[in-house]
Amino acid sequence: MPRSSDIIVIGAGVVGCAVACELARRGASVEIIDDRAVAMGATQASAGVLAPFIEAREGNPLLDLAVRSLDLYDAFVARAATDSGVAIPYRRTGTLDVATDDASLAALRRTADVLERRGVPALLLDAARARAEEPLVVDGVTGGLLIEAHGFVAAAELTRALAAAARRSGGQLVEQSRVRRIVAHEQGENVEMIVETDRGSLSGGAVVVAAGSWSGDIEIAGVSSRVPVRPVRGQLLYLTWTGTPLRRVTWSSRCYLVPWDDGTVLVGATVEDAGFDERATVAGVRDLLDAACEIVPHAWSAGFRGARVGLRPATKDNLPVIGWSARCPNVMYATGHFRNGVLLAPLTAQLVADAMLEGKSDPMLDVVSPSRFGDL
Repeated sequence: MPRSSDIIVIGAGVVGCAVACELARRGASVEIIDDRAVAMGATQASAGVLAPFIEAREGNPLLDLAVRSLDLYDAFVARAATDSGVAIPYRRTGTLDVATDDASLAALRRTADVLERRGVPALLLDAARARAEEPLVVDGVTGGLLIEAHGFVAAAELTRALAAAARRSGGQLVEQSRVRRIVAHEQGENVEMIVETDRGSLSGGAVVVAAGSWSGDIEIAGVSSRVPVRPVRGQLLYLTWTGTPLRRVTWSSRCYLVPWDDGTVLVGATVEDAGFDERATVAGVRDLLDAACEIVPHAWSAGFRGARVGLRPATKDNLPVIGWSARCPNVMYATGHFRNGVLLAPLTAQLVADAMLEGKSDPMLDVVSPSRFGDL
């Protein structure tokens, strides 16, 4: 187990900042390093939806991870706000998943059955009740599924609050530096970790790789394989709403709409294998606008503020990679969260801090272990 201080966290997105904040809160000396400003990677293009039950299926380990993390969220946000002194917009107003044909209604019914077996409160609605719950949905809906436990959080504000809280606990932030290589120098029982960047080197007792889609670009001396994380482009639209607001996050099989108190609505999100291309595209914007207006026709009258793009880190099995490297001492992975980085941030921070500072190995780490992808 490494020293309980002097830990370098690579990545200033929501996962990296959550991990750094939790480590610093428990007394570790932490440095966060990124080549971008805090929350300016995939996090800035996240709508912050907290909805693990939308695609609930029995036997899905991602569901178990997400549910555990959602249970931590109230305390997580409250602590980040208190420790940072930053207000974090956060709502638990539920989600309404709407169906527009018999096939999508049947899918909602299957989800409702799973949730009933798990004891999760959810209401399967017919067409009339779905329109009563959200009067702005299209007249042609066939039904809906209301899940009150769901919510949303301002992802960028949350991430900046976590970084600020880490700094208040003594953490340091190093921006505009891209990590190239990690080297472990073993000196008897001690290990010194050297993190080489394009602007010099840092040293510490341990390293957390939380660099999202760029995690696989980091060379780790003595590890022949790179962590298999690929970028998946997600485009997110910002609309200005007029008239009657949406009551809650409204979902369909093609998109979701997230209403904010300031009159903006976020519409997301595309899923595109486009490599490291971070451009917003005409096709992506049009597809999202069409999908939004298909379920909420009032969206045609909204103003268009723009689009943001993030590269979300995906793995082959859509599960994150969290755990110790088997090959390089004192390297911990916390990456590959794909579309669930914001949702899984509290649990990831807890699992990493428990393992690094207290030597605890939660059984859930077996599911997300780097070892499932070989000798990492």
